[in-house]
Amino acid sequence: MVKSFTAKYTKISSGYMGQLVEWPEVITEGKDIEECREMLRDALKEMIKAYKQQGKEIPAGGDLLEQVLVEA
Repeated sequence: MVKSFTAKYTKISSGYMGQLVEWPEVITEGKDIEECREMLRDALKEMIKAYKQQGKEIPAGGDLLEQVLVEA
């Protein structure tokens, strides 16, 4: 089964921090956006494996984010 999760990337002093919106415990950092993306994918795979081993329910995923523009 294929699931989708929504990643949020934040620029930090050491590079980027990546976190899943639907599963905030899945969080990582990378020196650039590509590394962060790869590490977040690896962290997600490991979290799914751990949840399955513990018999925990995996979050549904599939959220949609969009930017809302406003003149301030």
